[in-house]
Amino acid sequence: MAYRLFETSVFLEDLETIDPSVRAKLKEKLRDYVYPQIKDQPHFGPNIKKLRNWEPETWRFRTGTWRIFYEIHEKAKMVYLIAFDPRKDAY
Repeated sequence: MAYRLFETSVFLEDLETIDPSVRAKLKEKLRDYVYPQIKDQPHFGPNIKKLRNWEPETWRFRTGTWRIFYEIHEKAKMVYLIAFDPRKDAY
């Protein structure tokens, strides 16, 4: 069963701070590549990594120089997208 995605307000605000010329391309990549992969297997993948020593448990998806951070709620089969940051500011 596929997971459902929920974009938090912080995640959406992070997206809106990106330069509009880059934002359109990133949104397309999210829709066509990132979201389907996270929906199917949010725990595993070549660009997915569970972060150590983070509470609550948090994963990150690497896409180019950007990082998407998310939490997984197994009972509800939901993935909460909590932040979208450039690599230099992410950690």
